[in-house]
Amino acid sequence: MHAVVLVGGFGTRLRPLTLSTPKPLLPIANVRQLEHLISNLGSAGVTEVVLAIGFKPEPFFEAFPDGTCAGITLHYAVEPEPLDTAGAIAFAARHAGISDTFVVMNGDILCDVDIAALVAFHKGHGAEGTLHLTPVQDPSQYGVVEVDDSGWVQRFVEKPAPGETDSRVINAGTYVLEPTVLNRMPENQKLSIERVVFPQMVAEGVLAAMPTQDYWIDTGRPDTYLQANLDLIDGSRSLILSSVGANSMISSSASITHSVIGENTVVGEGCVIIDSVVLPGAQLGNRVRLERALVMGTVSDDASLVDCVIGEHAVIAAHADLVAQRVPHPDEAK
Repeated sequence: MHAVVLVGGFGTRLRPLTLSTPKPLLPIANVRQLEHLISNLGSAGVTEVVLAIGFKPEPFFEAFPDGTCAGITLHYAVEPEPLDTAGAIAFAARHAGISDTFVVMNGDILCDVDIAALVAFHKGHGAEGTLHLTPVQDPSQYGVVEVDDSGWVQRFVEKPAPGETDSRVINAGTYVLEPTVLNRMPENQKLSIERVVFPQMVAEGVLAAMPTQDYWIDTGRPDTYLQANLDLIDGSRSLILSSVGANSMISSSASITHSVIGENTVVGEGCVIIDSVVLPGAQLGNRVRLERALVMGTVSDDASLVDCVIGEHAVIAAHADLVAQRVPHPDEAK
């Protein structure tokens, strides 16, 4: 079985981290996000993954030089221009010659949904497409999905006002599709699957949906990317990964609480790190304090960062005291 993974976004919400690294290649608890996602697909019987890439294909080639990820064969479909979600799916599926039931996943989510169960639900309904749905606390921030008792989508309600709908489930970004869906997507045409194709399928009664209570998070913002990392080290999920990457040099006098330390990092004497992620290659001087921070670059002695995002080539001066700042390298900020 094939899967198409959408990895063509610009990652603007996560800048400056994504100025140097595509969002799906950022690590979550020292494993690339894309590897988490593809590992889940592989457990459901997916044997080949097509990466729908919109820009910067080279980092993906470099990350997986043997053309495999988590033991799954990769196929690269590099769009000639941004084609939106439906356009990207269609381009990737045609590029790989997909002609049977296939899975689609957004590349900026982390979830524990049983994809094999989603495929079985889809086939049991004889649907042309099936969505995975997840509940949210505040549906007014999302486009919610209304589903009947038989599992068929009735309508989409974008950012509903109070009382407009009883639904609290949203499109979770994982789909099972039949190849006939490609007939709804003209070749090389920019098209949204959420705004155009899915409503068309609802009108024809061929779009099903399966809600679950599985772990799910959109990792596309600094706060949610941070949360996804911490969830993988503190027991919030069934999978628990290492909080300290290989070849990291951490002073014995450093205090690290509920945080992830990436590979090849340096953490100096007397550092205090709380609820933070120090990404691979980052350098922390002595007595640096981090709280709810994401750091790729260099932080000099006695600096304090709270709710900050520091890009790969940025250098934070000694004694700096920053709150809620995003700091790229000066050349990247232009």
